[in-house]
Amino acid sequence: MESGKQGLTLKREVGLVGAVSFIAGTMMGSGIFISPQYVLSVIGSPGASLIIWTCCGLLAMLGGLCYAELGTVIPESGGEYIYMLRTTGKVTAFMFVFSFIIVMRPVSATGIALSFAEYVVAPFYEGCSVPQGLVKCVAAGAILILSVINCLSVRLATHIQVLSMGVKILALVVIILGGCILLFQGNTENFNNAFEGTNVGVSTIGMAFYQGLWSYAGWYNLNYVTEELKRPEVNLPRAVVIAISLVTGLYLLVNVSYLTVMTPTELMSSNAVAVTWGNKVLGSWGWIMSVAAALSAFGSLNGSLFGVSRMCFVAAREGHMPEILAMAHVHRLTPSPALIFTTIISLVVLIPGDFQSIVNYFSFTAWFFYAITLFGLLYLKIKKPELPRSYRVPIILPILVLIAAIFLVLAPIIDSPQIEYLYVALFIFSGVIVYVPFIHYKLCPGLLTKLTVFLQLFLEVAPAEKNL
Repeated sequence: MESGKQGLTLKREVGLVGAVSFIAGTMMGSGIFISPQYVLSVIGSPGASLIIWTCCGLLAMLGGLCYAELGTVIPESGGEYIYMLRTTGKVTAFMFVFSFIIVMRPVSATGIALSFAEYVVAPFYEGCSVPQGLVKCVAAGAILILSVINCLSVRLATHIQVLSMGVKILALVVIILGGCILLFQGNTENFNNAFEGTNVGVSTIGMAFYQGLWSYAGWYNLNYVTEELKRPEVNLPRAVVIAISLVTGLYLLVNVSYLTVMTPTELMSSNAVAVTWGNKVLGSWGWIMSVAAALSAFGSLNGSLFGVSRMCFVAAREGHMPEILAMAHVHRLTPSPALIFTTIISLVVLIPGDFQSIVNYFSFTAWFFYAITLFGLLYLKIKKPELPRSYRVPIILPILVLIAAIFLVLAPIIDSPQIEYLYVALFIFSGVIVYVPFIHYKLCPGLLTKLTVFLQLFLEVAPAEKNL
């Protein structure tokens, strides 16, 4: 952030390298070390799983390019929230921020933190079960450490993201090279009849996309910090193309390596596919993959906390969250109240759960709001073409991604409806019940004002303004 006569504004410190790192670094988290076995088990065959991974990358790329235009037309931090606020209105934007800040983003962050903890603890409990209490303590420690770092310095958080991305790319390159060596040595039997056993169905394909897209989560991350990006009209689309192309290529090669080393049955039965790969290829050095997976998840958690805190910050600035969350530290110039709030919620929801269910419900909610966001882009392109745009995409792109988003929302309930999805939908729309009394009619007790003043003095924060 920058200070001046107009007040505090977010400081533009994120360049192209940092931007690519925030997208790719957040995307390449724990997903690629966990999701491959779930994609394969759902879709049923190695060949179909590789097609799913390719299509997930293509969808993330198209979505990222659409978001890049939104980020240049509406050059404000906050991602989907700010785009919905400017296109579809306050109620829709609040439903989104209510769903994501209160539940979905913290659940996603804690899932990544638990993955980090599993990989950290696993080498010390080889051959036996890992105490879940210890895993939760390590996960909580990771969340707290990264929260402190993000409160202290944007630059330090960016450096961690760049370093983490380098480590995880190195780890993925090791996996790729190991698989290529074995593949060139003639280990191709797992690719014989590659499409045998493919499960074809609307719900099956949708679930496979959910699991694959979990590993691509983060393609939208840079739009949360547009106000801190140098030359966003140039660096935003460039970072999207570079980062998602890099990640898609790496994911495909990593999956080929997994399938070269392990049979489909071994892959589907593995709890930590990268560790299983490391034990088979690296032998006694297999623990290296556990370390690499942990560092990868650590970087992804850092990017996740960075992004969701900015969304919380922007929502508060627009009056959709308590005022204290729209303030920044007067010396360190970071949105520390929003970071602290995000951290507290993440720690509260730090409970073990079923990985597949978390991914499915998270994805269902996410793509519901992605569809609304893309509808907003179409609205701007058709109804307000006069708005200045330094970057444009053909109108066919948001139409295609919108169709894909609608499919992903409907897919899990077409073939086999589950009552849980009704609960998720009810929670999404419950945001309206909260919005009307507390946001629209501002039924807030006077105590909240006193609490805001106390926290403002205690945390040494002041209101921050937009940086356009």
